[in-house]
Amino acid sequence: MRVAVVGVTGLVGTVMTELLAQRNFPITEFLPVASARSVGKTVTFKGESYKIIGMKDAVQAKPDIAIFSAGGGVSLEWAPQFAEVGTTVIDNSSAWRMDPSKKLVVPEINANELTDADKIIANPNCSTIQLVMALAPLHRKFAIKRLVISTYQSFTGTGQVAVNQYESEKQNKEIDVKDKAYKYPIFANCIPQCDVFLENDYTKEEMKLVNETQKILSDDSIRVTATAVRVPVFGGHSEAVNLEFEKPFEVSEVKETLSQTPGVIVQDDIANEVYPMPLMAHQQDEVFVGRIRRDNSLDNGLNMFIVADNLRKGAATNAIQIAEYLYSKKMAQNTNDCLV
Repeated sequence: MRVAVVGVTGLVGTVMTELLAQRNFPITEFLPVASARSVGKTVTFKGESYKIIGMKDAVQAKPDIAIFSAGGGVSLEWAPQFAEVGTTVIDNSSAWRMDPSKKLVVPEINANELTDADKIIANPNCSTIQLVMALAPLHRKFAIKRLVISTYQSFTGTGQVAVNQYESEKQNKEIDVKDKAYKYPIFANCIPQCDVFLENDYTKEEMKLVNETQKILSDDSIRVTATAVRVPVFGGHSEAVNLEFEKPFEVSEVKETLSQTPGVIVQDDIANEVYPMPLMAHQQDEVFVGRIRRDNSLDNGLNMFIVADNLRKGAATNAIQIAEYLYSKKMAQNTNDCLV
């Protein structure tokens, strides 16, 4: 497999490169791709140095897979050009997520929907991925009627500029306004704004949770509302989630269902004060769920707390898992062809 990582110098691109090596993805040629200002610089992959190339050269190389983490504008311009030469694009931006012609994929939930014709595949928003990992098995069993989500999202989700701002504020250094990711301080603060505000007074991040959840679960009847908050935390995003089911349930059933879900780890032992925290989720690929308890204020209500590393399962890991699925599917097809 010839694999290009587009946006290789960014926070997510760096993690993608590390994980491709750690997970031993079968790469025959590695193509690091970035903007013009990074072309010619080097990155390390599996102990070897590779020169960064530009977008045109990457398209001409016709990689089998191109994993994008370079922003929506770049993806809208270049993903179709990669697709035209036969490359399968796995895109981490919001550019294609709500395009009805594109699949929005979390491999454990809906990778089986992918076909050879899907040349641009959307990677969901980080906060959505960890949410639906816990929701999907519960929706199949109890039918989710309504969701209320409050997120506590790591500043790392905003990228390197946010990390620089946090570190400067932590060290009490002056930082120019143009170099800030946020209008307000992020160190020792919580900012109830993730992304820009929309006409309905919700932020773009909050509406991603609404729209992407319905699309991935293939059910636009689920009523969803969300408040997304940026917090001064390394390690991952946390979500307090309140669910209302159509069907009655037992809390023990919920815990058992989640404990049997691949990619989900239940941490729910209140007697010993065991519950999910971003500190423990840092650099882990799983989604952690705890504080699972009945909401006694309504029929069929449930509360739970969901945590995952936003740069791993929330971005890089999920994208690479899609690539792994595509590779496995290709190998299976080749085997079947040989047997015919």
